[in-house]
Amino acid sequence: MSKINQKEIAERFIRFADNECVASSRLYEVLARETAQSEWLLSLCEEIPEGQPAPNLLFAAVHELVLQHQSDELATYYPSATKNPKQPENAFPSFLVFCHTYEDEIRNRLMTRRVQTNEIQRCSYLYPIFSMIQQQTKRPLGLLEIGTSAGLQLFVDQYAYVYNDVPLNPTNTSSVIISATIESKGSIYQKPRIRLEIGTRLGVDLNVIDLTDEAERSWMNALIWPEHDTRRQMLDAAIQEVNFDKVTLIEGDGVTLLEELAMRVPETETLCIFHTHVANQMPRPVKEELLEQVKRIGQQRDVFHIYNNVQDRFLHVDMYQSGCLMELTYAETEGHGRAFRVIRPLESLFAQA
Repeated sequence: MSKINQKEIAERFIRFADNECVASSRLYEVLARETAQSEWLLSLCEEIPEGQPAPNLLFAAVHELVLQHQSDELATYYPSATKNPKQPENAFPSFLVFCHTYEDEIRNRLMTRRVQTNEIQRCSYLYPIFSMIQQQTKRPLGLLEIGTSAGLQLFVDQYAYVYNDVPLNPTNTSSVIISATIESKGSIYQKPRIRLEIGTRLGVDLNVIDLTDEAERSWMNALIWPEHDTRRQMLDAAIQEVNFDKVTLIEGDGVTLLEELAMRVPETETLCIFHTHVANQMPRPVKEELLEQVKRIGQQRDVFHIYNNVQDRFLHVDMYQSGCLMELTYAETEGHGRAFRVIRPLESLFAQA
């Protein structure tokens, strides 16, 4: 654990406001910009463990307490706590008072909790990738997710999808409906044409979330931004619907364990290693080691690596086939999976082979 200085923390809050919150959460945008100017709040964040995103962690810690203390003035600004929230532009004074009032509880969460959103909606861009891989390899997929949290993305095949307001499969009866807007420059977006067949579902995380535990469900709910009621409903529906007996979740360092875990996926399945946004919590050397681990696996068997936040914020698909690497920058994605813009079609990856 190491301290980060206040100037760097302030810059993170500004970047969070600019890059994550605009057009997504006006409340968090306002609070982030104000927090960046508050020496006391920045000092509160100084002890946050290295790698953890300070804005997400602070706001989730406060959000959980707001939901537990809905009679507090601050709750009147949170759409998750009241039906008619006040204007977010006026929220910061109440936010600051609240943080002073519950300082000990907030500090405890900043030191012990992690930002582990199990963002099911990100399956919107995973599904077409996995579908194309299966179509090309003609084998069931073996999924290995790094930073799996509670493992809900490993059930990518069991949710219903709506792309640009058109259902992918109108007969799908899932109560988890993932809707996304897609742009495809220069060509018509090709929807997935086959039903996914998944064999192994394997997830690894430093701290696996147990959704049967009330405290951990409370934290997962707090990580969802106050205005994002659809995300909250989606999480609740997924918890009720998926069969956790079909997934294996392992607690540990996904980078150092990667080669060992890959061996658990049978050769009869196409190995797909994936992670969404967890790499933004990895130091550069760890990111480099991750790519090296995938390379070593790729010398032994064919493997696909689907990821973002390693070289940049774009969604990448790397393919090792017969030991040779082919790379594709696939899409630019909205952070929560509600929209993505295809940069290069997946077909062009296989054309390289």
